[in-house]
Amino acid sequence: MDLGIAGKRAIVCASSRGLGKGVAQKLAEAGAIITLNGRNRDGLEATAQEIREQTNAEIRTVVADVTTAEGRQALLDAEPSPDILVNNAGGPPPGSWSDWSEEDWLSALHANMLAPISLMKAVLPGMIDRKWGRVINITSASVKSPIPELGLSNASRSGLTGFVAGTARQVAKHGVTINNLLPGSHETDRIAALFEKTAAARKVSAEQVRQEAQAENPTGRFGTVEEFGAAAAFLCGQYAGYIVGQNLLLDGGAFRSTLG
Repeated sequence: MDLGIAGKRAIVCASSRGLGKGVAQKLAEAGAIITLNGRNRDGLEATAQEIREQTNAEIRTVVADVTTAEGRQALLDAEPSPDILVNNAGGPPPGSWSDWSEEDWLSALHANMLAPISLMKAVLPGMIDRKWGRVINITSASVKSPIPELGLSNASRSGLTGFVAGTARQVAKHGVTINNLLPGSHETDRIAALFEKTAAARKVSAEQVRQEAQAENPTGRFGTVEEFGAAAAFLCGQYAGYIVGQNLLLDGGAFRSTLG
């Protein structure tokens, strides 16, 4: 399927590994010009070279922390007129409601709500002028099905979801769509780290925790970054112009609901 985005310019935040890398890979396969972003130069350049070799796509890199104003400006300096923006940032650490300080809350809100909102505010005017644009926010399945130990993530990402719900419907008439992708458990470094923490608390092996989690999913497995990337690429494509303000779960059916 031709997604119709060959030559379109895309910023993919936090894309040196994990889900962000999966999205960048599929957008590059579709012919988009990609600006990759990460905080570790070596990892970022290695990912860029890998995608170049596999797709022959034009890939740029920006070493920056997108949760900071300076990092976001560096991205926009490198790519001031993106047609596609994929917002992504690592989630805040797990913990207990009783332990989170005001500083913890502010950090989570800046990273997972205010940073993507700031980038959207920066790029939406240009997309509106060009009468075409795609924004994807990688949030979390916890927006629909809260995870108790991830309260910082539950709350901050829910705030972003509320912003998108209204804004997406304001810009849709200009050919610009905004949607959220809500990943469940995928094969990433983050889920491995969460399993290690859970295993330590329960005094069991991380492999046992993994097997138990997989058994609870209707598919009996976790998602892959390739599956996630392909779903994101479709939402960025020419056939997704009538998908507006949606929260698409990619969780293998883990969230149980008749109407989603």
